[in-house]
Amino acid sequence: MPYSDDQRQIERNVRIHDRVAADYEKMHDEIFNPVEQDRLRRALARAKEALRTGAERPRALDFGCGSGNLTRHLLALGFEVVAADISPAFLALIERRHAGQPVETHLMDGRSLASLADSAFDFAATYSVMHHVPDYLGAATEMGRIVRPGGIVYIDHEHSPSYWGADPAYRDFLRRASRFDWRKFLVPHNYYGKFRRMFVDPHYSNEGDIHVWPDDHIEWDEIEGVLRGEGFDTLFAEDYLVFRGRYRPEVYEEYRTRCTDMRVLAMRKAG
Repeated sequence: MPYSDDQRQIERNVRIHDRVAADYEKMHDEIFNPVEQDRLRRALARAKEALRTGAERPRALDFGCGSGNLTRHLLALGFEVVAADISPAFLALIERRHAGQPVETHLMDGRSLASLADSAFDFAATYSVMHHVPDYLGAATEMGRIVRPGGIVYIDHEHSPSYWGADPAYRDFLRRASRFDWRKFLVPHNYYGKFRRMFVDPHYSNEGDIHVWPDDHIEWDEIEGVLRGEGFDTLFAEDYLVFRGRYRPEVYEEYRTRCTDMRVLAMRKAG
């Protein structure tokens, strides 16, 4: 079998995330801050309220669990959780953090969920993961397959369509909101990444991101389309302005209803 570019991307993602697992939360102030965590908690709770599987203790898949961002919220909402990732280091971190809790770990191959049975879950959720997956539409289809009738697929924290437009309000927001972050100059790999993008590969990303470019990004309409093909209906699809730790809070509050850069989608399987 030929060695595909997709396989190289998957293996690179494994190497990168095994290396950064212990420091991942320090590296992502757009995720691990109180504003974003509160928004995420409320969105997950809203999606859970729409469950119609009848399960007393619903079972959830955290697809691309990372350090356990969704896992923590899903446990708090009363789910049994299967935390799945391609990174063994992340899974080891989950096992240490959630010992004694209703959490299993599952090592993914980065291509499919073939080892998980049809209709095995009430809820399948992913956050800031689809842009790492070479075949993200295939991943959406797989999430739909493993959810039983009445269950939910929840996809969050991927760039919204408006992010790729020339929204003057958003450009003004970034100019006014962002505080200077001197720490980025202390990360040697940032210089290497900039060199690669300038002279070798304009699509190079330090963390192995794939679909994060103007000519290659997540197509939300396509995701909804493949899930409708699996018998799903849309519950909500909402755009929001993500908060980052380096933002000035007062400027964020001024703009958070005027522009957006991320989307959350929740869909329920008929039955």
